[in-house]
Order: sequence, then structure tokens, then C-alpha cells
Amino acid sequence: MTDLPKIGRPATRALAEAGVAELEQLAQWSEAALLAPHGVGPRAIGIVKPVLEGHGLAFKPDGPQTKPRKTPSAP
Repeated sequence: MTDLPKIGRPATRALAEAGVAELEQLAQWSEAALLAPHGVGPRAIGIVKPVLEGHGLAFKPDGPQTKPRKTPSAP
């Protein structure tokens, strides 16, 4: 698994609270769902999107069920 890129403390904290600690987990989210938590904004999306693409990943398409369930952290 790949660590998240440097996206700022508020965004990193918001993602951690949502159970996201690794880049691959972000591919389970749509951009719209990722913008929902307080602390994650367009700047974070702009940083993460090309990194996802560089790893052959992408955000989920926007749709009615776009926010994944919280996943447990690895020990």
C-alpha cells in the first residue's frame, strides 16, 4: 500500500477520521464524497488526483452511493 501524499494537516486528519490512511483507499471514494469531510478541499483533490493516476488508480465516478464504509486500520 502507498502512503497518502502531503495534502495538509486538516485534510490528512479528516481522511484518517474517515478510515483512509493509504492512497489505494482513496480509489474507493468519489471526488464529491471526498470533499464532504470538513478539512478536505479542492486543493487536496488537486494534489491527490495526479498521484492516483500515476499509480493507475482513479476516483470512483460520482453517484448516489459514493461514500465507502469506514475500513478498519491495519495493526
